[in-house]
Amino acid sequence: MNPLIALAATSALLTGSVAAPEEVAKPPAQASVIGSAQIRFHYVPNDDIRFHFDVHAAPFTKPTPEAPKGLPTDARGTVRFSHRIGDTTYFADAAVDCLLTGGPSATLTALITSTSHGQLPNGMRVGFSVLDGDQDRMGFSWGLADGTDLRPCLAPAPFAPAVRGGFTVRHADVPFPR
Repeated sequence: MNPLIALAATSALLTGSVAAPEEVAKPPAQASVIGSAQIRFHYVPNDDIRFHFDVHAAPFTKPTPEAPKGLPTDARGTVRFSHRIGDTTYFADAAVDCLLTGGPSATLTALITSTSHGQLPNGMRVGFSVLDGDQDRMGFSWGLADGTDLRPCLAPAPFAPAVRGGFTVRHADVPFPR
């Protein structure tokens, strides 16, 4: 028996109403990653490193010469991060250009728009991975991997655990072109 039909039949028995199978399994309309957390980066265990994500899928909204109608992975939003070393806090903001989700995980990229230091220059693409789980985790492209010449939606695995705060990943399947 089709699992959706079985789920609808069980729902009817429990609630006394029948729902169409497509109503039972309706996925979220839009993928997203939101939230803020302080992470532990084991190479600098005493530093205060924080990330904030406000990222939403925006499929087929960013035309390029290679993709005149845009891509299904187009996204909008911001990533903000800070790194406090002693009494000095460094920060950067980035504009999101790509988002992919798969269950509780996400990979996204963004272009640096402002920074308090020159190590991540404006226009540089940076990559992030997020795992929304019992203990949230994330990865960032300049942490343990060579993050130069990064392509959209590429990032290392989520290697750093969140120690305060957390992230929410909302999965949605990548849409087909219209």
